[in-house]
Parts: sequence; C-alpha cells; structure tokens
Amino acid sequence: MPDETTPEQPGDVPKGVGGDDTGVPEPWDRATQAVPADTGAGDVTQAVPADTTRSMASAATPPVGTPVTAAAGAAAATGPDGDAAGGRARNSSQRAWVIALVAVAVLVVGSGIALAVTAGGGTKKKASGAALNIPVVTTTSPSGPLCPLTGLPAPGGHVPQRPALAVKIDNYPQARPQSGLGQADIVFDEPVEGLITRFAAVFQCQSPALIGPIRSARAVDLQILDQLSRPILVHVGGIGPVLSLLQSGNLIDFDLRTHGSIVQTVPGRYAPYDTYISAAAGWGLDAGYKTPPSALFTYSTATPSGTPTMSVHIPFSGTNNVLWTWNASSGHWLLSYSGEPALLAGGGQITTTNIVVQTVHVTYGPWLENSEGGLEVQSQMTGSGPLTVLRNGVAVTGTWQRSSIHDPTTLTASDGSPIALAPGQTWVEIVPSTVAVTTTPASAVATTRP
Repeated sequence: MPDETTPEQPGDVPKGVGGDDTGVPEPWDRATQAVPADTGAGDVTQAVPADTTRSMASAATPPVGTPVTAAAGAAAATGPDGDAAGGRARNSSQRAWVIALVAVAVLVVGSGIALAVTAGGGTKKKASGAALNIPVVTTTSPSGPLCPLTGLPAPGGHVPQRPALAVKIDNYPQARPQSGLGQADIVFDEPVEGLITRFAAVFQCQSPALIGPIRSARAVDLQILDQLSRPILVHVGGIGPVLSLLQSGNLIDFDLRTHGSIVQTVPGRYAPYDTYISAAAGWGLDAGYKTPPSALFTYSTATPSGTPTMSVHIPFSGTNNVLWTWNASSGHWLLSYSGEPALLAGGGQITTTNIVVQTVHVTYGPWLENSEGGLEVQSQMTGSGPLTVLRNGVAVTGTWQRSSIHDPTTLTASDGSPIALAPGQTWVEIVPSTVAVTTTPASAVATTRP
C-alpha cells in the first residue's frame, strides 16, 4: 500500500511484510491536506544530554543505575583478604580506629556525590555554541534505579542494558486495535499526509511480545528520534529522500523489507496491516549495542499548579479525531477517536499518565508520499512553540524549546518554571499550528451536571 510514488531502495520484500509497497494507495483525506484549517515537592529526575553520561568519569559518579550505599563505602575499605582497612583488627582499640575510618570514608563519598549533584555534575551539552543548563539525571529512588524514559522504578531493580527501540506503528482505522502500545515508554503521535497520524512507539524498560502493525518511515522520525541517544528504528520502507535522511541521523535504521526474518504475522490481519515483531527481535537486530538512553523529561510525584481539566480534544482529521479524557479513579488519561474508545489488541482502552501537546509549524512537500498526491508532512521540531502538558487531572500551559534535533525538548510553564511529568508513560501529540486544540476544564463539566 504505497505511501510513496518515488522509487525506493532496492531489495526484495519478504513474504508477509505488509509495508507500503503493495500497490494499493494509502487512504487519506485529500480535502484536509489540500485546504488545512487556518487558524514542588517530590522526587525529581532530570534529563541529561544524550552524549554526556558516556563521558562522565567513573571516579566522580557511579555507573548509571547503581545506588551508592554505606555498604559500598565499607567495601572500598576492605582488603584483599577480607579484613577491614586491609588487615584484621587485633584488639578493641584497632577496631575502633577501623570503624572511625570507614565512617569518615562513607561521609566523604556521600559529600562528593552531593556536591556533584548540586553542581550539575559538571556535564553540560553544547548546542549552537551555548551550553544548556541541564542538571544531572537522578538514577535511583528509594525503590532502586529508575527507567530513563518513564521515571518509574526499573523492573527487577535493574535498568535493562539495551538502547531505546522505536517502532513505526500505523494508526489508520483498519490498523486498529494495535499491539504493544500499552507497554511503550513514550509514544509520539505524528501527523502524516492527509493529517492522519502514525506512531513512533519507543520501548526500553518493557519488552512486549508483539508490536504492530508496522508501516513506513517519515521525515519527522529523524527529528523525533535523534534525541534518544542513538535508538534502533524499525519500519517497513519509505520514500528515497526519507531513507537517505534516516541514514544520516543519530539512529540505527532497520527496514523490515531487508530484515524480514524477524517479522511475525497475526491471524485475521491482512496486508498492509499484518507486519509485527517482538521487542526482543528488534533489539536482536543489533544485539551488541547495550547502551540505555538518557532521560528526555523531568519527573516528579508532586502535582504541579495548573487548571483542573477533564479532557483535551485534538481534531487532526475525521479518521484521527483525538479525545483524551481524565479518569480520576485510575489516575490515567483515556483515549477515544470520534467518541469511540481506542482499544488495544490485548483488550482494554489505551491510556497514559502524561500528555505533552506540542504545537509545531508544518509545511507540505516537496516529496510525494503516495499515488494520490499526498505530500510529505514537514513538522518543525526545533525552535519553540506553544505547549500544554496534562498530568494528574490538570493542564499546564507554556512553551517548548529545542536548540537542535540532537537536544532534548525542554518544557517550560508560562511562569518560567520547568514542567515535570508524573512518573509513567507519556504520549507526545505533535500538532500542526493549523489544528485547534481545546481543553475542557473540570469545573465546566461539573457545572453542566444536573
């Protein structure tokens, strides 16, 4: 089902890979594209630029995800034969000296770490000749290391030693219900031709057995993913100019047209909505690459000041008419399309903890994406623009800023304070400035009830 009319890179399409090359035009809303509407307190983790954690000296800070404890300090003062301070205490006076020395060592180590944190770790990433003031990520909590892309405690007490895995998932009505979205750390909802949307679903701490249906890449994928510390990207095809862009980016590109051995097919699914993989198979495409990503967002358990909000409406198009509704009993936002619950293939409605509505400038072309004349959507993901963050039933308005595609996006409230997300999954809604986003305050809902 081609989204493309220009020749793609050579390579036979494996049987069962239902990409965008089946010869059937991609359904799209020609009218929508042709005439777009004109229009604290709490534990905090902080993002670190993608390439700084790799350069930190191990003597200054412990490895990412390794808590520093008094036991660790005591171990450092233990000799090779197991005797404290390099030898056995032979009387009570010696024991007292040893205990005192260990206590001093632990105090010094702890003070050094505190100074490193308050000083920002001395690691700042340069962008356009200016240093970004981004503090060091907090990698532990009272319950252990945190997942870098959710701020939640890592499963089993250990952050998985693997990169971020981004998978392009279709969101046309025939592609629903999708698999794997409920286990993604972050889902980017991106507009494509006709203002239908596709997902770039990012996995790191969880490993679903089934993800899909998988479709082709778009130009905006490079801008979305370049900030994720060199992630693995899995997709099915794309037009030539897009594939060239991906090859130049800070990511590892895997096209399932040439890596069809990992493809799974699902009974009852038909091309082009029949291409799936497991997360394990995706990571297995580059099994030797084991570096986890740096954090993208700040997380805090404290609810920020904001407007109590019942819902947010994002009318991308008739087929992708998004409504997120707050459910206080579950503490999540629930997704619907045109009034119908958006379901997961495994059952249940799609939910999320955080929603980041990022309004961006969009242009169309110069490349054709399908045989019906759909032009490549070019979303501008650098610079700045309006922002609404929804979490814990409140909406916080402000501005997003990003110096380059290599830098994480910063979220700043209207009063100039940074916006922290709640620990959990995040959906980033990339919204063209021509699409009117509306929020419904909770107070307005309450006053209309009988």
